[in-house]
Amino acid sequence: MAAPHRDTTPGSPDDWWRDAAIYQVYPRSFADGDGDGTGDLAGVRAKLPYLAELGVDAVWFTPWYLSPLADGGYDVADYRTIDPAFGTLDEAEKLIAEARSLGIRTIVDIVPNHVSDQHPWFRAALAAGPGSPERELFHFRPGRGEHGELPPNDWPSQFAGPTWTRVADGEWYLHLFTPLQPDLNWAHPAVREEHESVLRFWFERGVAGVRIDSAALPAKDPALPDFVEGRDPHPYVDRDELHEIYRSWRRVADAHGAVFVGEVWLPDSERFARYLRPDELHTAFNFTFLACPWDAHRLRTAIDDTLAEHAPVGAPATWVLCNHDVTRTVTRYGRAETGFDFATKAFGTPTDLELGTRRARAAALLTLALPGSVYVYQGEELGLPEADIPRDRIQDPMHFRSGGTDPGRDGCRVPLPWTADSPYAGFGSDAEPWLPQPAGWSAYAADRQAADPASMLTLYRTALQLRRTEPALGDGPLEWLPAPDGVLAFRRAPGLVCVVNLAGRPAVLPAHDAVLLASGPLDTDGGLPTDTAVWLRV
Repeated sequence: MAAPHRDTTPGSPDDWWRDAAIYQVYPRSFADGDGDGTGDLAGVRAKLPYLAELGVDAVWFTPWYLSPLADGGYDVADYRTIDPAFGTLDEAEKLIAEARSLGIRTIVDIVPNHVSDQHPWFRAALAAGPGSPERELFHFRPGRGEHGELPPNDWPSQFAGPTWTRVADGEWYLHLFTPLQPDLNWAHPAVREEHESVLRFWFERGVAGVRIDSAALPAKDPALPDFVEGRDPHPYVDRDELHEIYRSWRRVADAHGAVFVGEVWLPDSERFARYLRPDELHTAFNFTFLACPWDAHRLRTAIDDTLAEHAPVGAPATWVLCNHDVTRTVTRYGRAETGFDFATKAFGTPTDLELGTRRARAAALLTLALPGSVYVYQGEELGLPEADIPRDRIQDPMHFRSGGTDPGRDGCRVPLPWTADSPYAGFGSDAEPWLPQPAGWSAYAADRQAADPASMLTLYRTALQLRRTEPALGDGPLEWLPAPDGVLAFRRAPGLVCVVNLAGRPAVLPAHDAVLLASGPLDTDGGLPTDTAVWLRV
C-alpha cells in the first residue's frame, strides 16, 4: 500500500521541523541516573521536565547504541541495542514516549560511513578471509609494494593518522576515522538494506527524526585512486551516488512522517543545496554560521549565504553555535580568534570568559531570531565554558591521533552541573563523573541559575518562550535594516526587530514600542551597549 502523503508545506501540522528549537543531548554527560559516573537514559528521563520548561520542541541524542565507545559512541556495534552504560531498549522506548507526552520529539543519530570493529559484520569479515562475501561489505584491499607492505592508497584521514590498517592475513581495510571504525561499502546492496531496516526500527518506536553523521562521506570511488587535491569528483566526499541513497531513505522517512538532518560540510553552496531537494534530506547543519567569527560583516555574509543556498530548494536553514565537537561558545568568543577551525585548536589559548559570556548571550538572541530551526547543545543554556581536561584524563581519539598536540573535544563534553550544593554539582550521586568537572563548576548549576533572573538559563528560557509565542519568530522572511558599521539589524514580520551591536561603541536603537528581551542591560539613555542584542516590538 502506498505511503500516505505528508503535508510539509509551511504552516502545515507536519512541518514542525521548519522552525523547531532542538536540544542536543550527549548522553554520557547529561545526567547520571544510576550513580555510576556515566550519564544515562534514566538521567535524561528525570530531567525531561527541565527540557519542557526550557521550551524545546525536540531532543537530538548522539549515539546511545551498543558501542565500545572508542569515539564517543560513533563506533556503533549494534543499532538495535542500547549500550548498557546508558540503559536498555525498554528505557529508550519509555523515554521517547514520555518526551512526546511533554511535546518533545526525539531525534537519533545514524552513522552510515562506518561501524565499530566490534560489529558482527566486521568480526565475520576478519574471520572469513580475503575474497570472502563478508569482506565485500567493507573496503578490504591487498597492499602495494613488493610484499603488500604499503597501504592501497594515500587518502588523508578525517582524524590525524593513517586511513588503512593491515590485518593478519596481509589485506588492508579502509577507515576514514580511527582503525576501530571500518568504513562500509555502500555499493553493496546489503549495506543499504540494513540501514533502511535500522531506520524503520527506530521510526516504529516513535522516533521523529534522524541526524545523519558525516553525511557526505559514505560513497567511495570504487577504484580507490590516490588522493589528488582538487580532483572532481572527489574520491570519497560528496559523490553523486549519495543522492540516490538519501532518496531511498527519504521514502522510508515519509512513510513514517519522520525527518532528516544531515551533517554536510561542503564549501560549494550549490552542491550543498542538492542534499536538500524535496525528495532528499529535510535539513542540514549550517557549519558556515557555526564557524563564523564574532564579526558583524562576516556574520551577515554567513546569514545571507545560508538563506540564499536554501532558497532554491525551499528548505529551512538551521542555526547552531556549538555542538559536541566544537569549542564552547563562551570560550571561543572570549578569544582573540573567535572563529572555529579544528586545525587551530591548541592547549593554553588565552580566554576572557566575561567577554565571551557577554557575546554568547548576544549570539543566543541573534541565533534564535533567525528564520528556520535552531539547535542548542546541552550546557549552552547554562553558559558553560570549555573545560581544560588534565592530559591524563583525556579520552578523545583526536588528541591521541594528533600525537598529543590537539586538546581534543572532551572540553565541551564535561558532565553538566545540576545542583550547586551536591557532590559533583548534582550530575549523579557520589561516583566521580567519567570526565572531571573543573573547580567552580557548581557556579553554573541549573538550580542556581533558575533562581537568577539575570542568568544565562533565564535568558534562554525567556527567548525560547517568546520564540514559541511571537508569530514573527521561526521560519519566514528576514529583512535587513540600515545600521552603522558593526551593527546587525533586521526585521521579522510582523512587528519584531532584532539588533545586535558588535561595534566598539553604543548603538542607537530604532524607533520601537517596547523592548521584548535584551541580552544585557541597556544604557541609561536607551542605547545598546557593545556585544549586546535586543528584540524590539515595532
